[in-house]
Amino acid sequence: MPTPPPHPGSSSMELTARMRRVRKRDNGPEMAVRRRLHAAGLRYRVAFRVPGQRRRSIDIAFTRVKLAVFIDGCFWHACPEHLHIPRANSAWWVVKLETNQLRDLSVTAQLEGMGWTVLRF
Repeated sequence: MPTPPPHPGSSSMELTARMRRVRKRDNGPEMAVRRRLHAAGLRYRVAFRVPGQRRRSIDIAFTRVKLAVFIDGCFWHACPEHLHIPRANSAWWVVKLETNQLRDLSVTAQLEGMGWTVLRF
């Protein structure tokens, strides 16, 4: 899988601070889904490692039935409905977001090949 070139650097310190505050897990949308699942009596694993992948994890995993649920953010996963490419360093961001999409497809294919059902929201 291709890797994006090194980041060219932030366009401002304010932007750097904002991006550092973005949570990788336990963010608002993920917590809302987890609360509803838990209230419905369902039990699951959080940040469950994708088998054979050191740096990839499933947001919400139902391991007994092999169900992987990903709560993908619109920006980082290039949602076609809400896609916004930043003006600063736009060429780098295009490559970065395409790489993210390819990684998502690869992880989905790997899990499905292992008998998992994958849901992405």
